Amino acid sequence: MIARRTFIKRASMLALAASTSRLSVRDGFAQQVPNSSGSEPATLKAPPGACDCHHHIYDAVRFPPATPGGRLIPDARLEEFRLLQRRIGTTRNIVVTPSAYVTDNRVTLDAIAKLGANARGVAVIHPSISDAELKVLVAGGIRGIRFSITDPATAATTVDMIEPLSKRVNPLGWHVQINMGPDQIVANEALWNRLPTPIVFDHMGHVPQPAGLSHPVYGVIRRLVDKGRTWVKLSVTYDNTVDGPPGYADITKVAQAYVKAAPERTVWGSNWPHPNETNKPDDAMLFDLMLRWAPEERTRNRILVQNPAELYGFATGRKV
Repeated sequence: MIARRTFIKRASMLALAASTSRLSVRDGFAQQVPNSSGSEPATLKAPPGACDCHHHIYDAVRFPPATPGGRLIPDARLEEFRLLQRRIGTTRNIVVTPSAYVTDNRVTLDAIAKLGANARGVAVIHPSISDAELKVLVAGGIRGIRFSITDPATAATTVDMIEPLSKRVNPLGWHVQINMGPDQIVANEALWNRLPTPIVFDHMGHVPQPAGLSHPVYGVIRRLVDKGRTWVKLSVTYDNTVDGPPGYADITKVAQAYVKAAPERTVWGSNWPHPNETNKPDDAMLFDLMLRWAPEERTRNRILVQNPAELYGFATGRKV
């Protein structure tokens, strides 16, 4: 009898393990993720092929910082990011080289290689990059270059690099990704109109609160978006907010305005591991804001699946 009970118990455990192994990333489940608060899965069920279009990978052991003093985020390796994927249900992702690595994109290329066909990346480069080095980035899945210049004193790139590098990568089909303060974006409106490449503005263009949609930055980005070659990342809702969590009412108004104006030119990103935040946000709650930002399922699918497929070159018909 004991042997039979033992057999039944083991058989049940094996069945449960097999069932769990068949769960897709899209099913989501309670999961504590480093650099993220909360543990419950997102209420919003991610559609097949949903893409997290903005996150970073840090690996201090395998890829130490490029320069002394580079600030790395602990517990933000690819292994930890996979836990986030399982919690919110995304299956595609865009790895963005973080500022601590300056122009060393090895950690990003390594992550893309391990994630496979469902991953692409955004690199940081300088005008001195060789054609051979660009070919390595192309082969490694890079589809854009980022200029993070919110603080010019510590930035790895400068504004005067944007136009020449835009011309350099345009034949590759890449875009330029801009992370700058709202006043900086407004001051460089003429530059944006000269660039040959598509433009992607990080974090909704950092539209500040309480000015919100009345701030000139929204008008600048909207004019660019209306021309059909500029995209906006719906990300970092905890930045430039007065209302704050859980609803982020002020940021929600900005996101809804972008979605209403150009649902075909918006994508979503988690910004995990939230490098500038001491108190890490709840990533499932952030993902669930999409239910308010884009209430119609068809629009959400466009933002989460179809738009990233176009912008980053995913095959729309591939199973994920």
